[in-house]
This record gives sequence, structure tokens and C-alpha cells, in this order.
Amino acid sequence: MQNSNSQDDASLQFRQSLEKNASEDISEKIIAVILFSCALVSVLTTFGIVLIIFQEAFGFFQEVSFAEFFLDTKWTPLFAERHFGVWPLIAGTFLTTAIAMAVAIPLGLSSAIYLSEYAQPKVAAILRPAVELLAGIPTVVYGYFALLFLTPLLRNIIPLEIFNALSAGLMMGVMITPTVGSISLDAIQAVPRSLREGAYALGITKLESIFRIVLPAALSGIIASIILGISRAVGETMTVLIAAGQQPKLTLNFAESVETMTAYMAQISGGDSPRGSLNFQTLYAVGALLFLMTLVLNIVSYWIANRYKEKYE
Repeated sequence: MQNSNSQDDASLQFRQSLEKNASEDISEKIIAVILFSCALVSVLTTFGIVLIIFQEAFGFFQEVSFAEFFLDTKWTPLFAERHFGVWPLIAGTFLTTAIAMAVAIPLGLSSAIYLSEYAQPKVAAILRPAVELLAGIPTVVYGYFALLFLTPLLRNIIPLEIFNALSAGLMMGVMITPTVGSISLDAIQAVPRSLREGAYALGITKLESIFRIVLPAALSGIIASIILGISRAVGETMTVLIAAGQQPKLTLNFAESVETMTAYMAQISGGDSPRGSLNFQTLYAVGALLFLMTLVLNIVSYWIANRYKEKYE
């Protein structure tokens, strides 16, 4: 009788375990389907955006040739005498981006080195979130701060127009600093402690070990952070729209007003141009070019991060 009861209990437990495993399998499959659906929505949204942008851009290039778009040096699509040369917008974009990166690279990299190598853990735990708070400030606030505070301050030192590339670029640099600093900090902290200790054993000072050992070992992550910062600067809208102005000029003079690609897109999006008109389609032509530029930057960043990534065991 005891053997019969024990066999019944064993078979009951076996059936219960099978039912439990079956219910867990169903739950996991449901969760997997939900997660796949979320991922699919993101991918389809991206494809939808790309499809609409290039579909409208195709209509633009049916009326404006590639030669006129890429070889003309004037951008006046809203004037009576129309010119569709995109180079003034590209020049304004890269001028403000260059100024921004001249600020963000030294600030971001220096903050990453300090937080990783010099700051006490308690200090780093406070300073890192404080620095990253800069990324949470609305960009429109940066724009008005540049226009109402930074530009008047700079005009006391150097001659500047009210709307200028310098103020917009400097504010964008402050805004991008958390991006460069945070990713660079992660790359530096990923360098094994054994490399630093080996350098100290050879008699190298801490500063020398940082520049000769740590930074070269973290170079792929640092370069990736810089390229991602450039992508962020190229795609910035409100700061340059407010502080840099809306005058498309093919110039490298940071004291003058310029117009970036994103600022022009925001201008057309205001509703002054009828939908379906050639003026409205310039929005998508510029947007398609901006999309390709940022896509290339992201691909380069991904390639560098994988090509020069060092693995330690």
C-alpha cells in the first residue's frame, strides 16, 4: 500500500510539474510576442518616416535638378528669384557644429577623466547626475539663454550680430557636453584596473598613465562619443533657430547670422508654405539630406567602436 501511495504521489507531482511548465511556456511565448511587437513598431515607424521623407524629396527633385541643389551657392526658395543651392544651410550647420564640438570635447573629456580617475566615489556619485542634468534642460531654454544673456555679454568683447553662429555654437557645446562626457566616462571606466597598476609599477605618474595608457585603451569609446555628439549637434533645432538666426549665408564667419538645415525645416514647418508646393517640398529635400548625414555619422561611430574596441580578459 505504501508503495502504491508513493507512486501515486510521484505521478501527481509529475503531472503538476508538466502543467506548470506548460503554463510557463505559454507565458513566455506571450511575453516574447509582446516584446517582438514593440520592436516591430519601432522598426516600422522608422521605415515609415524614411519612406515619407524620400517620397516627398523625390517630388522635389523632379522639379529641381541635383546639380542645382548641390552646386548652386545660394539658398532663396522663398524669394521671387529662386535658388535651391543647399550649401549655405550645410555651411551654417557645420559652422555651429564645429563651435559646439570645440566646447563639448574638452569639457566632456575632462569631466570624464576627473570623475573616473580623480574624484572620490561619493563626489562622483553626486557630480555625474548633476552634469547629466544639463541634457534634461529644454533646448529652447538654451536658445533664449544664448540670445538674451550670452550674446550681449560677447558683444561687449567682440563685434557680433544679434543673431550669430558663435553664441548658438557655444550653447550647443554646453548642451552636448553630457553626451560626450557620459559615454567617454563609461569607456574609461571599462579599462581594467590592472593596466593602471602595471603603469604605476613601472614608475609612471598618474597623469602619464591617463594619457599614455587609459585614454588610448578607451579611444574607440571616446571617438564614438565625439561622433554621437556631432550627430546631436547637426540635428539640433531650437537653439540655432533662436540664437543663430535665419539668414542662409555661405560663410565661415562666426560673428554673422547663419541658418542651419534644422532651422530652415522649422521655418517651413510653421505653415507659411502651402502643402504640396515646391517650397513645402524643400522641407523634405533638406530633411532627406540631414537624415543621410546623421546616418553616415552613426554608421561611422558604430564602425569605429567595433573596429578599435579592445577586449580584456
